[in-house]
Amino acid sequence: MSIFSDSEISRDYFLDRELTIFQPIKGYRAATDPVFLAAACPVKKGQDILELGCGVGTASFCLYKREKVNLTGVEIQKNYAALAIKNSQVNNIPIHIEVCDLLQMTKNIKNKSFDHVIMNPPYYNAGTISKNSGRNTSMRIDSPLSGWLDEGIKRLKAKGWITIINKPENLPKILISLDKKVGDIQIKTLTTSECTIANRVIIRAQKDSKSITKIYPPLIVHTGQAGLKKFSDLAENILRRGYPIIF
Repeated sequence: MSIFSDSEISRDYFLDRELTIFQPIKGYRAATDPVFLAAACPVKKGQDILELGCGVGTASFCLYKREKVNLTGVEIQKNYAALAIKNSQVNNIPIHIEVCDLLQMTKNIKNKSFDHVIMNPPYYNAGTISKNSGRNTSMRIDSPLSGWLDEGIKRLKAKGWITIINKPENLPKILISLDKKVGDIQIKTLTTSECTIANRVIIRAQKDSKSITKIYPPLIVHTGQAGLKKFSDLAENILRRGYPIIF
């Protein structure tokens, strides 16, 4: 897999231009999901963070902007990992990247445990396959969700947290995979308005916890009528100012 050329990437900005992200023009492109993922992680300064399927690093770098943490990323696609390193340098945010399949972790990852594991696993099982291989790898389920979650939980320290963003239709599989491995499972949906069904769900859970599962009120991302929609004040604070999501 070749590295992206300069003509194949764009320079984009996140967190009200506090964060510069180079990403492919064609293929998987970070939008709001990684920002919401970072905002949902209950991180504290100085903790160790592992992002599985880190892509170009957007979620990890958003998290660092909120709290100065120690970042590690795992990415199977070499060209995306190279952009994550480039973004690390441009933003002066240190991160260690391992290029590997998450189901065949390197010793550098296996020999370490983390306070938090975050992930935005692929969403889709079936349907039309994209002509762009990078988009297919990022969006279409190849390794099963259970594999992502099992590996993430293995990498956690005792009382560490796993945080996931995904589509609601995958929630049953996620909960089955988390069952009996973690506790204090917290679920929060994201919906574009008060009158629409959720199109994203955030789940976080704590290793070695015995607390009960909780479903929290949804995060409403937009306000206004059709054609005049804008981000809600809460979403604006998360997407522009890097505020955490309060469950």
